Amino acid sequence: MDTTMNAATDALPSPPRVTTRPDALPAWLIGELRSDHAGETGAVMIYRGILAVSRDAGVRHFSERHKATEQGHLDLLEALLPPAQRSRLLPIWRVAGWLTGAIPSLFGPRAVYATIDAVETFVDHHYQDQIDRLDAEAIHPDIRALLEHCRLEEVHHRDEARDLGDAPPGALLRFWAGLVGAGSKAAVSAARRI
Repeated sequence: MDTTMNAATDALPSPPRVTTRPDALPAWLIGELRSDHAGETGAVMIYRGILAVSRDAGVRHFSERHKATEQGHLDLLEALLPPAQRSRLLPIWRVAGWLTGAIPSLFGPRAVYATIDAVETFVDHHYQDQIDRLDAEAIHPDIRALLEHCRLEEVHHRDEARDLGDAPPGALLRFWAGLVGAGSKAAVSAARRI
């Protein structure tokens, strides 16, 4: 895979415009958007952690591009979700995200790419669950389109990380990926409420 693509080709077309007012959202959707905002905060920090530790040029280029995309997602969610409705645990998500990026960076590119694969696999399913519920309830098509836009970019990150991994992960990396997935699930559960 060509890892020299630039940020302009890394992203999908511009995200749809959200016109729904936050006060018009059902409580379940506010909780989901709170978890999305926390997750995108963590994602930005994952890439900052990678960039703080990794000296591998390919990993750094990958991380810079994807950090910019994650920051774009975070900006979209911040425009939609007022500060009072965001997770009060953001300092924890920032530290956890940074460590999730920094720790595998100590072990090299395979560990970084396996980590991103695990995180983005979880995020793909997380966003898809929200999209499915919005479809089932036939509400907020603008927010549904925004979530689908973000989900597709996350899938692109996962697929690129998977392609860049030079071999299937061994037992230790599979354990780490499972830990990352479980941690992501626990973080979402907490962020929905707090």
